[in-house]
Amino acid sequence: MPAKLSVNLNAIAMLRNRRDLPWPSVTGLGRIALQAGASGLTVHPRPDQRHIRFSDLQPIRNLIDDEFPGAEFNMEGYPNEEFLQLVERHEPEQVTLVPDDPAQATSDHGWNFRENRTLLASVVGRLKKKGFRVSLFADGDPDAEALKIAKETGADRIELYTGPYGGCHDDPEKAERIADELGRTAAIAIDLGLAVNAGHDLTVANLPRLAKHIPALAEVSIGHALTADALEYGMAETVRRFRRACGETV
Repeated sequence: MPAKLSVNLNAIAMLRNRRDLPWPSVTGLGRIALQAGASGLTVHPRPDQRHIRFSDLQPIRNLIDDEFPGAEFNMEGYPNEEFLQLVERHEPEQVTLVPDDPAQATSDHGWNFRENRTLLASVVGRLKKKGFRVSLFADGDPDAEALKIAKETGADRIELYTGPYGGCHDDPEKAERIADELGRTAAIAIDLGLAVNAGHDLTVANLPRLAKHIPALAEVSIGHALTADALEYGMAETVRRFRRACGETV
C-alpha cells in the first residue's frame, strides 16, 4: 500500500502570521488538501505560536470531524505539560513526539531513546490511556537497541527524520546511501512491531526513492516543499502530485 499523505499546515500558518489578517486560511487550504485526497493534516503548535496558533486547533479538528471523518489529525510537539493538555483537548488521531527545544527553527534530530526512555514511557503511557496512536521522532541510523527501547515505551510508530536525505537533493549517490540506511532502519523497526512514518524535506522528486527503500512506509508528513509547490501548482494539484510520488494512482 502506498504511504498516506498528511499535509503539514505550519508553513501556511507562518505565511498568514506575517500580517494580522485571516489569510491564507489554514482551514481553507486544509479543506482543499483533503478534498484532493490527502489522508490527514499535521500541525506542530510550538509554545511561541510562530506558525500554528493554539486557536487554530479546534477549527482544524472541526473541519475533519464535520467534513472529512475518514481523515486524521496529527499533532506533533515536545511533550511538555502545555502540549499534552492541547492534545487531550483536541483529540488528534495521532500524536508525534519530537525532542525539539522551543528555540529551534524546525525539527532537526530524533530522540535519544537511551537517555529519554523514562520520560517517553511515561508520556506514551499517558497518551495511550486516552486512546491516541503515538509516534516517536527517530534518527535514520539503524540502531537496533535504540529502536527496541522505542518499542518498549509503548509507542505505535516511529517517524524517521529525513532531513539529511532531503538535504542531498543535488547528490544522487549520497541520497541513495541515506535512503538505503533509512530502509534498513525501517526494516528493524517493522520487525520490532513498529509502523514507520517519515517526514522532513520530502519532495515530489525524492519520495519515490524513499518509498522504494521502505515499501511498508505508513505515512509521510510534508509541509515546506508541499506549500512551496502549492504556490506554483495550486494546493489541489500539488496534493495529487505528492500522492502520485507516494505511489498512488491518481
